[in-house]
Amino acid sequence: MPKPIQIAPSVLPADFSKLGDEIRALEAAGADRIHWDVMDGQFVPNLTIGPDVVASTRSHTSLPFEAHLMVLDADLLAPRFIEAGCSRLIVHAEACTHLHRTLESIQSMGATAGVSINPHTHYHVIEQVLDLIDLVLVMTVNPGFGGQSYIATMEPKIRKVRDLINKAGLSDKIDLEVDGGISATTIAAARTAGANVFVAGSALFKDPKGFSHAVADLRSRAEAVVTA
Repeated sequence: MPKPIQIAPSVLPADFSKLGDEIRALEAAGADRIHWDVMDGQFVPNLTIGPDVVASTRSHTSLPFEAHLMVLDADLLAPRFIEAGCSRLIVHAEACTHLHRTLESIQSMGATAGVSINPHTHYHVIEQVLDLIDLVLVMTVNPGFGGQSYIATMEPKIRKVRDLINKAGLSDKIDLEVDGGISATTIAAARTAGANVFVAGSALFKDPKGFSHAVADLRSRAEAVVTA
């Protein structure tokens, strides 16, 4: 059975002075998981949060945490984010010299692993590691900053990744996530292309009607899409 639609809030736009409250509110609004955008100022031109921040909020919610490691040295940071309470780590194919080894290491520490690919990266880079992951993240912006515009030309790539997952017989195991510019006006197209998990930041935190409306609206728009 194909994986269900999920809404994964990025807390990058949150008010960090009340981060625990924000995460509790996202859970109450019906979010499925919390997505942590971890940036090191080297792989991407921004510096965000470390494992201590993640750990400080772990007791505030029962939602699963996933850390999107937009970093040059995922092997160095992976143990810290798992210890902080992240059950999934997403690493970038572009940053991992030995991707297979990195994914195996994450699994050996008790977490599941995902692979993210930037807009310019060919989807075939994930083909040889599908047996080691439970998620592929196709970036629909260039990573590094929140609030960017959705790159619609990534939709053929999303479709190719979906085909790759389906042909491998892994549609019940591997989520296909998209991150970047996901909103009420873009989520249907990303869903049509084959994504089932949607990272949203600005669309949630800027909705004047609040988190509950934003999460429900995104979910309903995705669920309204009929996929093959």
